[in-house]
Amino acid sequence: MVFKSHVYCSDFCMKVTEHISRSKNTLISFEVLPPLKGKTISSLYDHLDPLMEFKPSWINVTYHRSESMFKRKPDNTFEKIDVRKRPGTVGICAAIMNHYRVDAVPHFICGGFTKRETEDALIDLDFLGIDNVLALRGDAAKNEAAFEPEPDGNRYGIDLLKQVNNMNNGVYLDEDIHNGGKTNFCIGVAGYPEKHFEAPNLEIDLQRLKDKVDAGAEYIMTQMFFDNEKFFAFVQACRNMGITIPIIPGLKPITSKKQLSVLPRIFHVDIPTDLSKDVMSCQSDVEVEEAGTRWLLQQSKELKAAGVPVLHYYTLGKPKVIRNVVKELV
Repeated sequence: MVFKSHVYCSDFCMKVTEHISRSKNTLISFEVLPPLKGKTISSLYDHLDPLMEFKPSWINVTYHRSESMFKRKPDNTFEKIDVRKRPGTVGICAAIMNHYRVDAVPHFICGGFTKRETEDALIDLDFLGIDNVLALRGDAAKNEAAFEPEPDGNRYGIDLLKQVNNMNNGVYLDEDIHNGGKTNFCIGVAGYPEKHFEAPNLEIDLQRLKDKVDAGAEYIMTQMFFDNEKFFAFVQACRNMGITIPIIPGLKPITSKKQLSVLPRIFHVDIPTDLSKDVMSCQSDVEVEEAGTRWLLQQSKELKAAGVPVLHYYTLGKPKVIRNVVKELV
């Protein structure tokens, strides 16, 4: 056993790219939300326990920006306060690595963080021996029509990526730090098979992705999609652009009829006609879940047969469905 920082490592404590390069088969990974404030880490373990038999190569943990809300004061005036409903991403990653002996990949976002807060959080990760991050711009605040960074925060995902990469080269925000300790982060970025909704067209979206790769991104994790042909076309377009790093498909099941309208509106993804017809014909929530499971299983089998490096599942409250799919693959 090798001791690395505060985490014992044997067959983990590897970069995402190392997991991929060492494997001859398609890997499995999962993504989870931090528990709501007030809940314990046990609620997360209860969520993950049924999935750990599949030996995921890593687990992603999302990061959530604070939200502004107004609280009534005793004098009946209102005070604006910031509340982070799902804190603890860095601590959760350390807990997952210690509890399950599996790598954890924290999401890092621009929204709600200054560059110095980001630097301090990255230092915490480095001290903990967590060498993977997924660098994202993140969504606009709920009360904002468009994304706005914090004062002295990163505006774009590529700015955050460059900050992480600077630390990998020993460059910190304080100019009086010379020959700073070099971090060793493997940096992932997001990709959008159906185009990021703010990009004017797919060509520009792909060029922005290529810029991130040129700036140091080492792998791409895609937004969810339900049509594999769109993923395959996206991968080919990336390769035509000269993007050679691993591209990991992100997968999520349909589990309610409501998602047929919610997912396209929030995530800007299309629902294939056959899937929507199948779901709409269901008479109960159980039938919808079964239909979503069938579709996700077929997606997964086709992607695995095509040789994708990893099947990455957004579990997000539905570990049972994900388990039913993955057990048919392994």
